[in-house]
Amino acid sequence: MANSMDQRQPGTTTDDIEAFAGNLPSRSALIGIDAGTKTLGLALSDITRTIASPLTVIRRAKFAQDAAELLRIAAEHRIAGFVLGLPTNLDGTAGPRVQSTHAFARNINKLSELPILLWDERLSTAAAERMLIEADASRRRRAQVIDKLAATIILQGALDRMRHSLS
Repeated sequence: MANSMDQRQPGTTTDDIEAFAGNLPSRSALIGIDAGTKTLGLALSDITRTIASPLTVIRRAKFAQDAAELLRIAAEHRIAGFVLGLPTNLDGTAGPRVQSTHAFARNINKLSELPILLWDERLSTAAAERMLIEADASRRRRAQVIDKLAATIILQGALDRMRHSLS
């Protein structure tokens, strides 16, 4: 008899927020991800999916290590899915970072059943930087928190859209 790991279904990735939200269990948290080349900024929602809060930053190494840490954090917080920032160019075109984000999502899907929502993050890092400057954060402090703050902005945008489109 095969164990449940052998029967695990791959995860799915979509940019359809209604389909994503419609398949989530009620009262479950989500993790927002700002996937940069050097770090994965993470944010966590509450179980009512109302508020996003900065969580942590994973310093990127090899994909296997990054994925293991991400999935450990996901299991620890019992999340229902990921909201992955899609770094579309300002003019709406897809550049090399969009391709690497799609590859990241495909590779996570192979390891986890958790669904992934691709969310347009065009101005999230700029917004995070502006917020930190307005808060008079030092350059050093901004560098420490920018990625998880960008993930928070990504996740909060998706949460707000889910709440408005599904109500």
